[in-house]
Amino acid sequence: MPDLLKNIEYVLPTEIEKRSFEIIQEELSQKGIVLPEKEDKITRRVIHTSADFEYADTLKYSENAVDIVKNLVKNHATIVTDTNMGLAGINKKVLKTLDIEAKCFMADEKIAKLAKENNVTRATMSMKFASELDGPVIFAIGNAPTALIELYKLMQEGYKPAFIIGVPVGFVNVEASKELILNSDVPYIVNKGRKGGSNVAAAICNAILYQVRDELNLKN
Repeated sequence: MPDLLKNIEYVLPTEIEKRSFEIIQEELSQKGIVLPEKEDKITRRVIHTSADFEYADTLKYSENAVDIVKNLVKNHATIVTDTNMGLAGINKKVLKTLDIEAKCFMADEKIAKLAKENNVTRATMSMKFASELDGPVIFAIGNAPTALIELYKLMQEGYKPAFIIGVPVGFVNVEASKELILNSDVPYIVNKGRKGGSNVAAAICNAILYQVRDELNLKN
């Protein structure tokens, strides 16, 4: 029997993430890809989460997006996700350290009831509900294109999201919904194409939160 374990790279548990980022950087360099400095940590964390290097090309940032979203976090903006999975993936210790609230309304019985009565998705109704929150809101959409569509409609009516992370995954209206945000005047991080997911939305949020924590020299 061949010794298959000889192909295993032994890395200390505390060093696994660091080693992963080193491998990502090595492969980016081999591909001749140099990520913009301010976007680097976010894009690399998405690649780390997905093992998909296409994000180096498809993840799009509006002008000054990273500075804008970091300032929002520093000023305690609320994060709203479109799935409980996305919410679960955001680092709770860092949220607490930064005094940031993250919410998801998808499991709210009131939202489910209103969505059924109005024949819309719960994601759509969640965005309506979130738009009434006090203070600036960072929307982290990783699953439902209907959430992005509803945000765009609300924007047409005068609502101004503070920031949109638009990375829903799938086939129905996914690309078209992202284009709505890419052509809006709201600051964004959006992944063009069909790829994305709640894990990607959470990874982007965490990358931003970690940067703010480090810049403020906070510990958790």
